[in-house]
Amino acid sequence: AITAYCCLLALLLGACMGSFLNCMASRRVHGQSALRGRSHCDACGHTLAPRDLIPILSYLLSKGRCRYCGAKLSPRHLWAEVCTALTFLLLLLRYDISLQMLQALLLACVLLACAFADLEGYIIPDRYVLVGVVLRIPFFFLLPDLKGQLLSAALGGFAVGGGLLLVVLLYEKLRRVDAMGGGDLKLLFLTGLYLGWLENLLCLLLACLTALSLTACGAPKTETLDIFAMDTYMSLVAIGDGGAAVLQGVSCKAAPMRSTPWSRS
Repeated sequence: AITAYCCLLALLLGACMGSFLNCMASRRVHGQSALRGRSHCDACGHTLAPRDLIPILSYLLSKGRCRYCGAKLSPRHLWAEVCTALTFLLLLLRYDISLQMLQALLLACVLLACAFADLEGYIIPDRYVLVGVVLRIPFFFLLPDLKGQLLSAALGGFAVGGGLLLVVLLYEKLRRVDAMGGGDLKLLFLTGLYLGWLENLLCLLLACLTALSLTACGAPKTETLDIFAMDTYMSLVAIGDGGAAVLQGVSCKAAPMRSTPWSRS
């Protein structure tokens, strides 16, 4: 009964957080404050009532349309809430109630916010990355093996991120074309602080393969690679690395945790 209650609570909190993160990212992209101003319809500007703000249910009950003007709402609102709810549930199942779960939830929220902003305006706000870096610092001291964590973070963030930056700069100088956006490099640095060098390289590889696969399947292309910027794939792959371990019954990390919530033993 307690497990069921905790799982239900994780789903509810995740759906609420997904709604907030999606709104915050959208407002950030459009230059609005995430903390001031009532929620409103993007089409008609009508202020939304409490019944319009229930995560997932409000979208389904209104059939994806504004109750006031009938304008069709983006399905991304629904999927943001569903994905975040499932993320919270999977992380709870993987780590139980622990410091590892807290660290994983905080990173997941940062990555999801980055992904939502990327989907909305193809940008990764610097302050989101900075928040992710700051949130990593306390866990160096709260979790075991401080030296091991620092080494893993340095290799994952600076070595992988910095190494890729050098490759990108060299490629752009030789070919005189843009090779990779700055948001990709910032996000790779952030995930490296949590994942370590090996998992961060795997994250980059899987993100590239995912983007190429969807492009090959006919997804419309943009100026970069495809319908989504690479930052979105990197965020989802980094989060999915932990979720996949739950679904496959694989232990992501034997306790005590050495460096990151998603590093495998």
